[in-house]
Amino acid sequence: MYLHLGKNVVVGEADIIGVFDLDNTTCSHITRKFLNTAEREGRVVSVSDELPRSFIVCSEGDGNKVHLSQLSPQTLLKRTETMKGIIY
Repeated sequence: MYLHLGKNVVVGEADIIGVFDLDNTTCSHITRKFLNTAEREGRVVSVSDELPRSFIVCSEGDGNKVHLSQLSPQTLLKRTETMKGIIY
């Protein structure tokens, strides 16, 4: 199954490592360091021109990719639950 992150970007649900609320998690210096390192290495992809509300860490090839999305983690969770309800 795939999860639509916004603006024609979809990722395989099996590739998702985690979905994080940007406001709550960036209080930690460890999270900020992770995001800064990922950005310097070119592994951050902005899904929208709007203010991001969440970031999604996905496995990709030999590393991880971080998607910034304007959708809240709760909205993304509802999308996965809806997909599972259709299939199961």
